[in-house]
Amino acid sequence: MSKVILVIIDGLAYEVAQQCMGYLQGLNEAEQVTSYKMQCELPAVSRPLYECILTGSRPVDSGILNNDMARLSTQQSVFSLARSADLTTAAAAYHWVSELYNRAPYQPIRDRFTQDLTLLIQYGLFYSQDHYPDCHLLQDAEVLRTRFNPDFLLIHPMNIDDAGHKFGLDSRQYRNSARRFDLLLANYMPHWLAEDYQVLITSDHGMNQDHSHSGTLPEERDIPLLVAGSAFSHDRYARPKQIELCGTIASLLGVPHDKPLCSELLK
Repeated sequence: MSKVILVIIDGLAYEVAQQCMGYLQGLNEAEQVTSYKMQCELPAVSRPLYECILTGSRPVDSGILNNDMARLSTQQSVFSLARSADLTTAAAAYHWVSELYNRAPYQPIRDRFTQDLTLLIQYGLFYSQDHYPDCHLLQDAEVLRTRFNPDFLLIHPMNIDDAGHKFGLDSRQYRNSARRFDLLLANYMPHWLAEDYQVLITSDHGMNQDHSHSGTLPEERDIPLLVAGSAFSHDRYARPKQIELCGTIASLLGVPHDKPLCSELLK
């Protein structure tokens, strides 16, 4: 069994991850991280794809089809699988994650700071504004990690997506937001890897020049996956899919599951 950190960088297009995230690409060149190109499922919008990543179910199968469906998931998720195995769960994430796996609708006074062993996400720091600073979000995550020692930790920043909606794919604001998060991540990744966490960094969807996403353009669907840790095969010829992330994480956690997984990613 391994401890796992999943970072979902909202709205990060593959080409921008390749071109603007020098710290992560430096780890890739040094063979400390392995980088892959994936396609997101459709529709290429956030809430359905959080559900896809965390349950292994395509939106057309999960029934979470747009961002306005504020209800609990009906699928087995990484969180429910982990809790069934008595593992500890935590998330520093946008409030839609709380609505999918803890309680819906989100009530800030009740849910923003979550510490409840009966919930699927036992320890949570949730936010509800897209411009909530990524630097604060990473601090939130590190508080959860160091204080509660979760077996599975989700980290979900929104500033890149927010910049994309305001300024578009080719804007300096969008690209510089990716650069900023990359350099912020450099403050944390060495500690995670030194403590033998298995780390997956990906995105829910990309971004287009129209300041949006939800269609089939490559810039909307092409997303990165970077993996780091001793439990990965680091096979550069692996072809992971977005629907395989849940099963792959469950396998890293050592919990029983019947989810699709990318066995090529694992040792």
